[in-house]
Amino acid sequence: MNQHLIAIDLDGTTLNNDAQLSETTIKTIQAASKAGHIVSIVTGRPYRISQRYYDSLGLKSAMVNFNGALAHIPYQTWHQEYQKNLNREIALDLLTHKDELGIDTMTAENKLHLWANQQSNIMADFFPTKLTPKEILNSNNLTSDPTALTVEYHPGEKDKLIKNITDKYGSDVDIRVWGGPHNILEVVSKGIQKAMGVAYLAKTYNIDQSNVIAFGDEANDAEMLKYAGRGVAMKNAIPSIAADADDQTEDDNQHDGLAHYLQNYFKLSV
Repeated sequence: MNQHLIAIDLDGTTLNNDAQLSETTIKTIQAASKAGHIVSIVTGRPYRISQRYYDSLGLKSAMVNFNGALAHIPYQTWHQEYQKNLNREIALDLLTHKDELGIDTMTAENKLHLWANQQSNIMADFFPTKLTPKEILNSNNLTSDPTALTVEYHPGEKDKLIKNITDKYGSDVDIRVWGGPHNILEVVSKGIQKAMGVAYLAKTYNIDQSNVIAFGDEANDAEMLKYAGRGVAMKNAIPSIAADADDQTEDDNQHDGLAHYLQNYFKLSV
């Protein structure tokens, strides 16, 4: 079989409901890599909280973070690396008006650094439970343009917050509202999406679009699955993703759906 680029989302796809990698998933992805395929994590997570999964899977290929805003190879100087940032003034403006906009916790971060206006007790993976003085989000500490902003807003304030950001900065940024129980949105540079990152990796690794297979479950995976030669929705995917995908796994993320699909599709022995 031709060399493929296998693009894997993390949450709800490669990870189970406890945000863990199963032994079956680890062995399957390692078998796919050994067979000569390029396996790349493509996630909305920042690098700081996806690095451990990269290491556990034993990957050496490029990964994509911040829903496409960053492409890099961990632990290497990769000349094809890119990082698409947004203007720091956007972060500082939102910080200044956070009370009237209903913003609770906000982070600004890039590949290696995070700044936040306060510590948080929700979603410890995404929001910091501890901050050093240099990590407090303010104009003195945020001296460069961040790659992404993650904003936790008060219930009922979503529309006002989105309208404010869109009216002021709509030509420069894109906004994604997260699924799940928490009120969180993400702000990234205009045009950022997972498909952009996957297309870049395919071009860099000289893999035809028809040989790209991508797995996902949530709205931020939509463009990636449509771009891929084979877009695969998880059994647990939201209805819109399942409807647009080329195929669907027989099992959900809690029962090694991605691993079983890869085993069958690539005839992997695990």
